Amino acid sequence: MSFEFSCPVCGCRLKKGGGSLRCSNNHCFDIAKQGYVNLLQSQKSSSKRHGDDKLMVKSRSDFLDKGYYDALADKITSMVGENSSPNSRLIDLGCGECFYTSRVANAFPSVIYGGIDISKQALISGGKRNKNISLAVASVFNLPIGDEYCDFALTVFAPHSVSEIYRILNKGGYWLRAYPLERHLMDLKAMIYEKPYLNEVDRSIPYGFEVKEHSEIKEKIVVDGNEDIMNLFRMTPYYYKTSKTDQDKLNAVDRLETEIGFGIDLLKKG
Repeated sequence: MSFEFSCPVCGCRLKKGGGSLRCSNNHCFDIAKQGYVNLLQSQKSSSKRHGDDKLMVKSRSDFLDKGYYDALADKITSMVGENSSPNSRLIDLGCGECFYTSRVANAFPSVIYGGIDISKQALISGGKRNKNISLAVASVFNLPIGDEYCDFALTVFAPHSVSEIYRILNKGGYWLRAYPLERHLMDLKAMIYEKPYLNEVDRSIPYGFEVKEHSEIKEKIVVDGNEDIMNLFRMTPYYYKTSKTDQDKLNAVDRLETEIGFGIDLLKKG
């Protein structure tokens, strides 16, 4: 079984046939050779830069594959495993290169996995990482997924629409959200900015959901080598918001000890 998306034109379920997905109204979407399908309706997106570019995707993959955030990946995997069952449908919203989803999929292969991201480059990388995740280019604010189709939604440091997540989850379904805590990467920011700032954290519980579990991970990691340090910087939103002068402050840094902090909420739809 595979995760089935819905037609972005009419909303009917898409079925795979050959190298494409087709709905009952004969709307057809070709599956790219890299394994993803493009369900993003261009007229609904005016942005010229669709999601993460090659540099950010490669930097994140290279950094995460070194194990620096394994504590978060392990916690997400255990929480999904404890609250899912065979043939549960899980969608990773803003899945990127599928680092976290792939870890879960390898541990619990009987779950049905889907991933959505607006970046084609991220999904190309995700398709290489794991062939058992159905991938689609789409906006997380206009999901090509049927009402109450999913048992589990996952958002890891990703933009999302609460109303869309509520819509696609069945009653009793789970939303696992992971987000940076106030002092996440504070030591990295201290190297770049004169006045490093705390992250803003929204801990509010959306209407229609209740908290089943809350967990926090607070650790210090040591990042050795300038390549890993620059990969960490380039995978954050700070990179594109920082002047070249401030970016260059990291060029000669070969060792970084920094705080990491993750909040993980398991929310249940009532």
